[in-house]
Amino acid sequence: MTTSQQGKLFFSFLRIGLLGFGGGPSMIPLVHQEVVKRHAWMRDEEFADVLAIANTLPGPIATKMPGYIGFRVGGTLGCINAVLAVILPMIIAMILMLGLFSRYRDVSWIHGMGQGVVPVVMVMMGQLTWDFLNKSRMALGWAASLIMAGVAGGLIYWLGIHPGLVIGALLAAALLPPLTQGKAVKEVTR
Repeated sequence: MTTSQQGKLFFSFLRIGLLGFGGGPSMIPLVHQEVVKRHAWMRDEEFADVLAIANTLPGPIATKMPGYIGFRVGGTLGCINAVLAVILPMIIAMILMLGLFSRYRDVSWIHGMGQGVVPVVMVMMGQLTWDFLNKSRMALGWAASLIMAGVAGGLIYWLGIHPGLVIGALLAAALLPPLTQGKAVKEVTR
C-alpha cells in the first residue's frame, strides 16, 4: 500500500474518531460511510460480517473494526494506522473535555451540550438499523428477518443474554452442514 493510500486510511478513521460522538456503536454508521460508500474498501455484505464478528469479540468495537479494516486495506501498518487515527481524537478529547467538565460541570449549557448529541446519534443508529433490515430482507425475506430479529431481541433484552452469544450461536449454526432432503426424511421417519 502506498503512502497516499495509508494517508487516505488515516484521514478516514481520523474523521470517524473526530465525529463519532457517543462511543463505539455511534461510530458504526460513520465507519460504514467511509469504508463502504466513500472508498469502497468493502462491500455491504463484508461490512455486515465484520460488524457481526466484531460484536462477538471482547473489547471496544471502536478499535476492533478499524483494526481489522486497516489490516485488510493496508496490512499491519494499515491496522496500526487506522487504530491510531481513530483513538487519537478520543484520547485528546477525553483529556480536554474531562478537564473542562470538571471545572464547569454546573453550567447549564455544558449539560445541555451533551444532551443535544443524543438525538443525532439516535438518527444515525436508526439509519444503520434500517439499512441492515433491508439487507436482511433481501437475503432472507421479510418473515425470516422479522422472526430472527424478534427472537434475537427477546434473547438479548428480555432474557439478558449477551449479544455476542446470540451472534456466536448464529455463526455456529451457519457452520453446521445443511441437512439434505433424504437425510431429513430418514430422520423424521425413524
